[in-house]
Amino acid sequence: MAEKMDLDPIHFGPFTLDQSARQLRRGGQAVELNARYFDALCLLVRAPGALVTKDQFMDMVWRGIPVTDDALTQCIRSLRRALDDDAAHPRYIATVPKYGYRFIGDVQREPGPAIGAPAAPLQAQGHTATVLNGLLGGALAGGVGGIAYGMAAASGTAMVGGASVFIVLVVITTAIAALGAAGVSGGIALAQARMPGSGAAAALGAASGGLIIGAVTKLIGGDALTLLFGQAPTSMTGAGEGALLGGAVGMALWWARTARGWRTRVGGAAVIGASAGALITAMGGVLFAGSLASLGANYPGGAIDLGRIGSLLGEPGFGTASRYVTAMLESAIFAAAMVWALARRPLGNAA
Repeated sequence: MAEKMDLDPIHFGPFTLDQSARQLRRGGQAVELNARYFDALCLLVRAPGALVTKDQFMDMVWRGIPVTDDALTQCIRSLRRALDDDAAHPRYIATVPKYGYRFIGDVQREPGPAIGAPAAPLQAQGHTATVLNGLLGGALAGGVGGIAYGMAAASGTAMVGGASVFIVLVVITTAIAALGAAGVSGGIALAQARMPGSGAAAALGAASGGLIIGAVTKLIGGDALTLLFGQAPTSMTGAGEGALLGGAVGMALWWARTARGWRTRVGGAAVIGASAGALITAMGGVLFAGSLASLGANYPGGAIDLGRIGSLLGEPGFGTASRYVTAMLESAIFAAAMVWALARRPLGNAA
């Protein structure tokens, strides 16, 4: 039984270590390793957190063949390169000076179910981290958007009134973005619980979570704005926009898992998000700036006025260019922040 457990696939971060097939995969794509380096990685990953000494590597990887310490050093260096790890700030392989190495990433095994046995429970720890990290990314994106829109909307009002509008918009934007992010990341976690490593499942789960939370957010956000400003926008972000933006986040995360370097990952996510924002606008949908503009157009006294954004784009008021630009920026920031939050550290087998 113990021997079978040792050959079970092991997930860590975006990687799957398939010991039976003797293959390391990242996002479904094989990562090339020679036989000895693969054995060394298996030795580390099978005992996460435990010290693997130099003698153990020599006995179990090189099997008594005389080699120098340089061979082990080169092996670890190659493994770190394959895992996109950094010796100075390790996520997976940490050096224990003079003694050996230990694997510090979060690992999750994928046992094969016994005949007649109930299905294994969801990996709660990894998926909970996915939702919490996603919520963090959403709150960050919402805070940035809230500050920008709060400053634009409040700049033409009296100091006291303007401060109130600014604070309210920052709080509401942050809360709505965090709620949306929790739905999207929750959909990713649930999808990946059933289909670990599947990018298509991640995108579908994210879109489903975005659709559900978009509908809920429309109700909650509308009530909140009515309570605070006396009325809700005539058009407001809802289920359709949530599904498209959630799907974009899922695809961005899928792509980022195979990309190299943080600039590439976050930048690519921003491009995918911006494309979703443009598509939402082209289909007649609105995101937060569009919702605020709709509210401001009917708000007595013009306390909420995003027409200043239009003036920066050379158009009178909050027009077509403003809708496209703000939707693309919102979506780009949201997708980039989500990818940063979800991919910044190992999350087990969550996408």
